[in-house]
Amino acid sequence: MFHERGCASHRSARFVWDHGCVRPDADVEPGSLLVAAPTLTDPNFRRTVVYVIDHRDEGSLGVVLNRPSEVAVHDVLPAWGPHVSRPQAVYIGGPVEQKTALCLAALRTGEDLASLEGVVGVHGPVALVDLDADPDVLVAKVRGMRVFAGYSGWGEGQLGNEVGRGDWIVVKGLPDDVLTPPNVDLWGRVLRRQGMPTALMATFPTDIRRN
Repeated sequence: MFHERGCASHRSARFVWDHGCVRPDADVEPGSLLVAAPTLTDPNFRRTVVYVIDHRDEGSLGVVLNRPSEVAVHDVLPAWGPHVSRPQAVYIGGPVEQKTALCLAALRTGEDLASLEGVVGVHGPVALVDLDADPDVLVAKVRGMRVFAGYSGWGEGQLGNEVGRGDWIVVKGLPDDVLTPPNVDLWGRVLRRQGMPTALMATFPTDIRRN
């Protein structure tokens, strides 16, 4: 079941396009990044980078990659705590169902997803991890793991509507984006690597009132 990203005013939003037009979210696919535009001021998503896990006609689902919490994974999932990437904190994946935990992992080079139990491929070496699985079996197979509380979700047509009005910049993601530590400005780094003119957005002031 897909849920919207948490904005009640968009509850009935549905993007409509003419025959032959390109959908604004045509570039969105699992593994894509949704980079919040500098003008997106929703506190749930301001300067966030969302990793897309699933995208289909019925809706889309992803997790915010750059919102660490102060809760340690060890405190909520003791078996996984020692194995997740530093800072070994639970990240806030989004405003939807924050009591639900998701785990993303980046597999080591050469590992075959089809031969591993407890993981479901998302894109390339990035996979969803079954938190009911045995972490000791998986730890040697992955370069790193990250646990998220909640997720970001969009209903049918909603993401296309938001991309179309400029809320999100859709770019290709890298496996290491999933494991980015909190001392790195992931939002700015992803924008800068897109080249000009998109890279200029990384210079947008944090407080737009100062611009």
